[in-house]
Amino acid sequence: MAFIRLRLTLQVVIATLQLVAYLPIHLNWRVGVQCFSRYTHAPMSIRVIGINHKTAPVAVREKVAFSPDALEDTLNRIKADKAALNKKNEVVILSTCNRTEIYSFANYSLDEMLDWLSHQSTLSKEEIKQHLYEYQGNEAIQHIMRVASGLDSLVLGEPQILGQLKSALKISSEYNTAGTTLKRLMQHTFSTAKKVRTQTSIGSNPVSVAYAAVNLAKQIFSQLDKKSALLIGAGETIELVGKHLKNTGIGSIVIANRSVENATRLANEIGGIGVALQEISNYLPDADIVISSTAAPVPIIGKGTVEWALKKRKHRPIFMVDIAVPRDIEEEVGDLDDIYLYTVDDLQSVIEDNIKSRQEAAEQAELMIAKEVEEFMGWLRAQDKMQLIKNYREKVSSIQQETLEKASKLLRNGSSPEEALQFLAHTLSNKLAHDATAAMNKAAHSGDHKLLEASDKIFKLSEQNTKTAHNKQTQDSSDTHNKESS
Repeated sequence: MAFIRLRLTLQVVIATLQLVAYLPIHLNWRVGVQCFSRYTHAPMSIRVIGINHKTAPVAVREKVAFSPDALEDTLNRIKADKAALNKKNEVVILSTCNRTEIYSFANYSLDEMLDWLSHQSTLSKEEIKQHLYEYQGNEAIQHIMRVASGLDSLVLGEPQILGQLKSALKISSEYNTAGTTLKRLMQHTFSTAKKVRTQTSIGSNPVSVAYAAVNLAKQIFSQLDKKSALLIGAGETIELVGKHLKNTGIGSIVIANRSVENATRLANEIGGIGVALQEISNYLPDADIVISSTAAPVPIIGKGTVEWALKKRKHRPIFMVDIAVPRDIEEEVGDLDDIYLYTVDDLQSVIEDNIKSRQEAAEQAELMIAKEVEEFMGWLRAQDKMQLIKNYREKVSSIQQETLEKASKLLRNGSSPEEALQFLAHTLSNKLAHDATAAMNKAAHSGDHKLLEASDKIFKLSEQNTKTAHNKQTQDSSDTHNKESS
């Protein structure tokens, strides 16, 4: 019978422990960190550092941009760092012609993140800092969503950046540097960008860097039906350029790319021909328009090659647009007579007229993004609280197991069930109350009213005082009634 009583008592104690483990749900996160800092890690935050077309000229951006090999090397270094230090740090790197940004959910310092930029660049960290921006928390989330929605692009509302962000997440996931939080943020961001595009008129007009380049070509040559275009690269930007040129009725298109297969595939879609990069010099003398966008680390077209082509053309002008970062066309080419060379920075003035029609849609998009930022921040705060609760429950479970083992040992050594129960009740109450009472005592001495208020809320102490006072009043009334009856 005693053992049955002991088992029932243990079940009650365990149920009480489970109830106590839920109490931190009511705790405010910031106060909770103070109360339970011994059992939790400092919260990490979303962070963004980067440079873009607003903060740095192309001459700087091309030196900071990650080539495919540099990106692979950097992600491998981050992955090795995580494995060696057993960190849960998360990183995604975005590198395009107009921006290079690092997104992190980690405890990395700004200096560590700058190391990744300077390691693969010819610029020092101090030089990069002159053009750097940094965001944390909800500002970082807002920035990422604005980037994905095209609100921070050279061409307001352009859709290409969303695909580039998806590619950046894919690569980081392959190298295991993107974890649960950044993946969740990116998926939320992609969903937000889709809402912006479908629920506003931000993308109603076909405006992009590719469109701006073709539009400039039309302004220079007026009619393109008798002109020839040489496109270098086979990525999304060149694909868009090719489609826009086809719609203008361009005379002919040649696409040169490192992969002849990719060049031919794209050329077949737009009615052109595909050739290898090594054949550029063969087609340059016939090209009236040259638009280049590759990921090559060094220029593909040099001044000497262009001078030779101009002689072959008898100095008929060539319109050239270098969209690549780093640049595909040597800067000195622009000094040649009969050459009209533009970079991505030069396109800004071309697209300003198209931006005006998107301003109203952009204002709507900003409101939508603000709402989505708060929604994601709510999810992020919930994760912090869930971890706090998990840590607390693990602590309570540890106390429970340790105390039960000691009580069982007393029984095995001959102690009576009553003695084991007395030990169990006394030890559990002391262990569960120790940290809380010590913290409240310290708070009382230091005047930390916020912590005391949180403790009152967690342990429902005011309710207990009210209940105690009510019971005493009831008892006093009962005693008075008994005396009167006597």
